Amino acid sequence: VQFVESGGGLVQPGGSLRLSCAASGFMFRIYAMGWFRQAPGKQRQLVARSTSTGPTNYADSVKGRFTISRDNAKNTLYLQMNSLKPEDTAVYYCNTDPIQEDSWGQGTQVTVSS
Repeated sequence: VQFVESGGGLVQPGGSLRLSCAASGFMFRIYAMGWFRQAPGKQRQLVARSTSTGPTNYADSVKGRFTISRDNAKNTLYLQMNSLKPEDTAVYYCNTDPIQEDSWGQGTQVTVSS
């Protein structure tokens, strides 16, 4: 099982980014998937979840600003992030939900700063 995240960067408050996660080594289409983030000094938290059948869930802190989507044909998970805030600064990871603890990728850094 492998996850490769990309798309992070430095963005000003109010800006947007689209993250991608290329997954491999398992049957992506049947798994619920999640985007997680970890800010310095804080625990990793789930911010968005996509079930295998379509329904999505979001942490209250990102609801209305972030959109999770997936392309099962490409084994790829996406996170569209709009109206970014400094408190969104973190390393973002993807994983199955429930997580596969031994399979975390390197993550992608998102920094929101003016």
